[in-house]
Amino acid sequence: MAEIIEQIECSHCGAPISVQPGEIVATCKYCGFTGVIETGKAFEFEHSLILNKLEAGQAAETLKSWMERSFMAPRDLSRNAEIKETSLVYTPFWIVSLRASSHYKGIFERISPSVTKEGQIENDYAWLVLARKASYFPTSSYKTPLEAKVPFDFTKIQRDAKVLNSEIEAGEAVSIAKEEIENLHSFLLKKDVDRLIEFSTSFEIKSTTYIHAPIWSITYEYKTTEYHAYVDGATGEVVKCDLPVTGGYL
Repeated sequence: MAEIIEQIECSHCGAPISVQPGEIVATCKYCGFTGVIETGKAFEFEHSLILNKLEAGQAAETLKSWMERSFMAPRDLSRNAEIKETSLVYTPFWIVSLRASSHYKGIFERISPSVTKEGQIENDYAWLVLARKASYFPTSSYKTPLEAKVPFDFTKIQRDAKVLNSEIEAGEAVSIAKEEIENLHSFLLKKDVDRLIEFSTSFEIKSTTYIHAPIWSITYEYKTTEYHAYVDGATGEVVKCDLPVTGGYL
C-alpha cells in the first residue's frame, strides 16, 4: 500500500508543511511561500488574502444579533442558543475573471402561434470557485469582499487560525466556472424561449486569482441539537446559518 504523505518540506525555506490527501496547492505557514505540491514549483498565479476583522466573541455576537433579527428563527433562539465552538478558517477560493457570451435560438410557445427567438447573453464575471472538494461551503451565498484583498502575507493571519490548502488547480477551477456560468445562462434564457434549438457559449479568460478568505465556522446548540453557521470575518455578514426545523433555513 502506498504511503500517505502528511508532511512535505517548503521548497523556499525548508520548513515542514502539513498536507492532507487530495491537496494540490500548499502554503507554508512560516514564510508564506505557496507552491504546487506535485512539482514543488513556485505558485504562478496571484495569491491574495482577505483580512479578518473579528475576534471569536465578536463573531458569536454577530451570529446572535442575526438570530434576533431573523423572521425565520424561533423567537427565543438568540437567548437560548449556546455557542459550542468558534473557529477561524482561512478558506481557499479561486476567482476566475472572464467574459462569457452565449448565443441561443429557440421556440417561444407561451403564445399562439409560437415564434422563433434568437439572442445573446453576454456578461463579465468574477466567478468564485471553492478550492476544496471534500468540504461543504455555501459559495453561492458568499459575497467575496474583493475590495478588501491584499497580497498574501502569512504574518497577517491569526496564530490560532486554520489555513486550508487547495484541492484543485487553476485549470480545474476555470472548467468549473465555465460549466456553472453556462448553466446560469441556460437558466436565464428560459424567460425568452420554452424549447431550445441552438445554444453555445464562448469564454474569454482574463485572470485567475487564488485567495484565502477568513470564515468563522460556528457550532451552536439549541434544545439539545447542534447547528452550524458561517460568518464572514471581513464584513461580519452571516453567510449561512442552519436553523431549527420550525424556523427553516437561511
